[in-house]
Formats: sequence, structure tokens, C-alpha cells
Amino acid sequence: MKPRSQLLSVFLIFPLVSAPSAAQSQLGMADPKGSLLWMTGPYRTREAAPIREANSSRLDSLIRAGNLYLTAQDVVALAIENSVDVEIQRYAPLLAAQVLKRAEAGGALRSVGLPVSAGPQSVSLQGVSLAGGDAGGAGGGVGSGGGIVTQLGPGIPSLDPNLSAFVNYQHAKTPQSNTILTGTTALVQKSGIFQTQYSQNFDFGLGASVSYASQRISLNSQFFNLNPFTTGSLDFQVTQNLLQGFGPAVNGRNIRVQRNNLKVTDLQFRQQLIATISSALNLYWDLVSFDTDRRARRQSVEVARQLLENNRKQVEIGALAEIEITRAEAQLYAAQQDLVIAETNFMQQETILKNALSRNGVAAAGLSAVHIVPLDRIEMPATDELKPEEELVREALEKRAEIQQARINLDSNRLNLTGIKSSLKPSLQAFAQFTSNGLVGELTALGALQPGIAELAGGYGKLLNQLVTAKYPTYSVGFSLNIPLRNRAAQSDYATSMLEMRQNELNLMKNSSQVRVDVQNAVIGLRQARARYEAALKSRILQEETLSADRRRYELGAGTPYQVVQSQRDLATAISAEVQAMANYTHARIAYDQALGRTLEVNGVIVEEALEGKVSRESKLPAKLPEGGAQ
Repeated sequence: MKPRSQLLSVFLIFPLVSAPSAAQSQLGMADPKGSLLWMTGPYRTREAAPIREANSSRLDSLIRAGNLYLTAQDVVALAIENSVDVEIQRYAPLLAAQVLKRAEAGGALRSVGLPVSAGPQSVSLQGVSLAGGDAGGAGGGVGSGGGIVTQLGPGIPSLDPNLSAFVNYQHAKTPQSNTILTGTTALVQKSGIFQTQYSQNFDFGLGASVSYASQRISLNSQFFNLNPFTTGSLDFQVTQNLLQGFGPAVNGRNIRVQRNNLKVTDLQFRQQLIATISSALNLYWDLVSFDTDRRARRQSVEVARQLLENNRKQVEIGALAEIEITRAEAQLYAAQQDLVIAETNFMQQETILKNALSRNGVAAAGLSAVHIVPLDRIEMPATDELKPEEELVREALEKRAEIQQARINLDSNRLNLTGIKSSLKPSLQAFAQFTSNGLVGELTALGALQPGIAELAGGYGKLLNQLVTAKYPTYSVGFSLNIPLRNRAAQSDYATSMLEMRQNELNLMKNSSQVRVDVQNAVIGLRQARARYEAALKSRILQEETLSADRRRYELGAGTPYQVVQSQRDLATAISAEVQAMANYTHARIAYDQALGRTLEVNGVIVEEALEGKVSRESKLPAKLPEGGAQ
């Protein structure tokens, strides 16, 4: 074969190879570059961008004079921008898109990504919460997982086109035992072979290929009519599955399942956002309650110190016994001990919150020495506007990501079941083949004497003409049938998958019932938290009045120091109970939003912004900043 003709054949076939689509290049990865990208792009690596290790600029903008001033909205924004758990889940849609690309090529599905991670907990978390250890934070009985990965049923053919080529040159010299056939004692054969094939499978079960082959042979024998001569063939083959492996529903099931898995990864990202934001808010409001508690403890220490000074003066003038100094000192030391505990809780909680809001944790430059000053205070709304229970349940069933995931996965199970059912059928294939043959060469002296050989004399152009006009055709059609006599494996796979789907349907029903329980518990928890707060508030007011009355009686000489000390202790206990009740209410409110699937909506979170890792809402510090930090 002539080299130019061989190269021409290559370029006639090569443009049939599909170039990467524009959608495939928008996956958050660096595209390969080069002037021959249309040819070499599918065979180059695509590098993922390095991980982002730096915190968002928002964190630095909230630091003033060694203090980090935070509102609840700032905590939400920082959790979205800097949480490593959220950053990990940002890769899930990219991973799922790559698996979809693999499925579109006919490849098997891969299990990628990581499960939702629950956020950190407070130093002393005693509030009302429905999380129950579940990463999603909506209810311990409602679970969720990733997408569906099943590889049962008929094998899915490769859906990417394939181009193959083979070129070979051979020189062979072989001794001959019969010179009558070859006319020489040593036959020398020089041959050049070129073969190329383009093949493609389709999702409805059709496989097609077109092949071209040619061979040029030159011999040292004069006993051939054509020497040198060139043979060629142009071959078309098609195979169609008629039973097993027939139809797009069977061969394209992985593509449809992975598209569902893409939706699941989006929901999983929402779950991670909900878990992270809820955890960060719980940490923040616990810090606020710890801050309130330590301020109250400081006041208790000052009151106890003032009582001790008053008792000493009274003992000096003989109005009191010395035992009252001992009692006052005991009260002071007890108040100081409570203050140390409150300060310790605040500082530990501060460390946990800083670690949650920083991508590098407390190891970030200068962050370990920064103290958090919460700008918000827990405020109890006048009333909790609660809708009727049935309306709340309907809202939760529509918004809860776990329920949506379960429904999507059930749909994926049904798609897989179609493919598994196809494996129960016998294998029946229809096939057809058409081959156009050609032969040309140079006439030898012997060939010139043979009638009809002259029409084969010619060059490569004449060979191509023979192939295109199908002057020497070969064709065949037929069927191939393969019937498994017992088919137990296919029956088992179908029955097992059907039973698993029934389990998943029951599990969805169970989770739907659990959502109702979650909503009821959330409503009960919210009402209980409000009742506990109102009781704690009333108790604290009464204890303040009691302490004030005991002080007046003591100052008038009608009361004893012991009564004042006891009232101080009772007031400190009442203040702590009120602070804890307020913290309980914040946890109950957060759990209520989680149970209804409202967390992102209530906190003004835009999922598209969260995917980008940049919250557009700006953080503004008040003109006059309060003093704060560890004391």
C-alpha cells in the first residue's frame, strides 16, 4: 500500500471520533490546553484545583483589638464559608458529575463522596435537642445515605466510540520444497498491511462497526498473474439485541440512576449545611448563655464580698458574732468557685466555637489569642406562632432532605430493577454483515496470457473504486439464540432486588412516620422550653424580691446574716436556672426548624452561594463595641 493512501484512510475515519462536549469541560477542573486539543484532549489528565486552606476575609474583618465580635448571622456566614465539613461536601456534586460522565460512556457506577458530618457540641449541652446523634440533625429515627450503586443485570456496553488501527510490514524468505508452484527454491514475500476499524454501541442494544483493511504483497515468483498485488476489504457489521439487553431502559439505566444520584448529592449538601449551621448556632447561643452566667456569677461574688465587709464591721462593733464572718467567707469562696466554673465553661466554649468557624481551627494565625464577644442576647419572643400539626407535618414531608433522598433512591431502585429483569430473558441477537472485496495489481507475463485478468490490473484508486461500488460483495444475516435452562442466578437477583425495594418502601413509610414524631417532639420541646423559661423567670424575680426583703430586715436588725447568705445562694441558683432555660429555648427553636426543614430558609441561606463558599451578606459591626473577652 502507498503511504499517502494509508494516511488518507486514517483521516477519513478519524473525524468520526466525537470531541468532548462543552458541558464536560465545566466541572471545576483545569482543562487541558493545546493547539491540537480536539485530537489530544480526551487523552490528557485534568488537574483539580488545590484545596482552599485560607479563611474568608469575613473572619479578619470582625476582629478588633484582640476581640472577635460575633452576631448569630455572622456565625452562620462564617460556618458556610470556613467549615471544612461543608467544603468537603462541595466536592460531592463534582464527584457525582464525573461518575455521570463515566456512566454516559457505559462504565460502571462508583461510590464516591463522604457522609454528612455532625458538627461539634458544646462544653455542657443540656438543652432540648432532637438531633439524637444523627448527622442530619432532624431526628434520630430518620436516616439518609448516598445514592444508589448497583451493577446487576445485563452488562452495559461501552457507549464511547472506538477507533483502532494496525500497520505492519513484513519481509519473509522461506525455502520451497516444490518449485513447480512458485518457480523458485526460496520464496521472498514482502507485505505491508494496514487495518482500521471504527465501532460504536448504542443504548438501545445495537452494536455497529465499519472496518477497512488492505494488504500489498510483492513476491519473487513469476508464477502469479498479478505481482505485486493489493487486496482490500470494506466491512460493515451490525448486531442488535432483541431480548436480553434490549432498549434504552436497560442499557441506559446507569445514566438515569446517576442523574438521580446528582440530585441526592445536592440534597446531601443541604443536609451538611443544616447540620453545620445548626451546630454553629447551638455553639453560639451556648456561648451567649455562658457569658450571661459568668456576668451573673461576678455580681454574686461582689454581693458576697460586700456582705463579708459588712459582717466584719458589725463584728468589730459587737453587733454580730464572729461566726457570721466565717459564714460570709464561705459564701464568698463558694461564689468565687462558681465564677471560676462559669469562666472555664465560657473559655472552653469559646475555643470550640473558634475551631468551628475557622478552616484551620484555632491554629489560624493569631486566632488562639483572640477572645469572642457575642453581640446578640437571647430574646424570648412574646409567643410561638405554631401552625396546626397536620400542616406542619405536610411542610416537613415536603422540605426534609432525608425524605426527598429516600424517594429519589426508590426511583433509582425501580430503574435498576428494569435492567435486572432483562437478565431473565434469553439472549437473542440479530446480526448482519456486508463486505466489499477488492484486488488490483501489476500484470505479469503469465497474467497477460490469462483472459479476464487484465481487468484487475491497476493501482490503488481502482481498488477503492471496487470497494465503493461493491463489485465483489459478501453478505450474511442471521440470528443467535442462547437459552439458560435454569436461570437461577438471574431469578435470585431479581427477587432479591424486588425484596430490597419493598424494604426501602417500608423504610420510607417508617421515616415519614418518624417525621411526624419529630414534628410533634419539636413542638412539645418548644412549648416545654418556653414553660421552663417562664417558670425560671418567675423564680428568679421572686428570689430577687426575697433577697431584697432579707437585706432590709438585716439592715433593720430584724434578720440574720444567714438568711441573707441563703437568699444569695438561692438567687444565684435561680439565675443559673434562668440562663439554662434560655439556652434550652434556643436549642428547642433550632431543633424545631430542623424538624420542619426550615433551617436554611429561617437563616436566609442561599444554597447557590453556599456552593460557591461566599456569602454575599456583609457583616457590619456596631459603632460602639462592647467590652468583652476572657476575664
